[in-house]
Amino acid sequence: MASTDTTGTATGKGAARSDDLAGLEAGLDALDAVQVNRTPVREVLLKKVLPPLTAVALVLVAWQVLVWAEVTPDYKLPAPSTVWDGLSDMWLQGTLFEVIWTSVSRGLLGFLLALAIGTPLGLLVSRVRFVRAAIGPILSGLQSLPSVAWVPPAVIWLGLNDSMMFAVILLGAVPSIANGLVSGVDQVPPLFLRAGRTLGATGLRGTWHIVMPAALPGYVAGLKQGWAFSWRSLMAAEIIASSPDLGLGLGQLLENGRNNADMPGVFLAILLILIVGIAIDLLVFSPLERWILRSRGLLVRS
Repeated sequence: MASTDTTGTATGKGAARSDDLAGLEAGLDALDAVQVNRTPVREVLLKKVLPPLTAVALVLVAWQVLVWAEVTPDYKLPAPSTVWDGLSDMWLQGTLFEVIWTSVSRGLLGFLLALAIGTPLGLLVSRVRFVRAAIGPILSGLQSLPSVAWVPPAVIWLGLNDSMMFAVILLGAVPSIANGLVSGVDQVPPLFLRAGRTLGATGLRGTWHIVMPAALPGYVAGLKQGWAFSWRSLMAAEIIASSPDLGLGLGQLLENGRNNADMPGVFLAILLILIVGIAIDLLVFSPLERWILRSRGLLVRS
């Protein structure tokens, strides 16, 4: 009788343990399951489109109120309608997209060159101690150096041409991309590297399959900052080293407005530079960041 009780007790404990494991597996499955419900269009408009439009509208209203209040002469603070007229004139003349594309094409090409140089440089610095000790502080110093400081020597070395523009972009963007990758590699858990070596992922194979995917968030942050440095470096170069041979870009447009005391033109150039920066972030880097978060289960699909 005692044997039967013992067996029944053991069986009951085994069944309870099995139920606990089944419940744990079900809970983990529920955590892994990601809702794939598509967000209604009305909710997207209310949460993502309406807030920025409201902010822009408030800025325009405040701007117009300052103009009506005549806090400063109109040649210093033009009305929004005056700036809009300048934009309309460029559109009708067919020069608006030409000016924007001149700067955007330079910025994107310079950024791609910086990406091709900064990525292997960042991997080298992060993986080789001697190189890190020798170059790491220099990269940090270059990243903190204002890009405008490179314009005078670049003009003297290369002249007033596109090569000078690209040189300034590279000197401004490469340190940011390399440092971003170094930071991302430093945050890779050592367990990942040991597991990769156990599976035979060493050398370039380990870098491609283990290090780069694990360092991707920091790397993308470095890319985003590298683009910001590329764009700012290009604008500084176009403003300082303006020349008819370089074509009319957004930086030259801003400098022409200053030279002609054309404040509507100055405001228009500033707004176009701002719009391009926001557009690149929304169209390129924000989707890339969302994809990384989704792939790691940190963002609900919508």
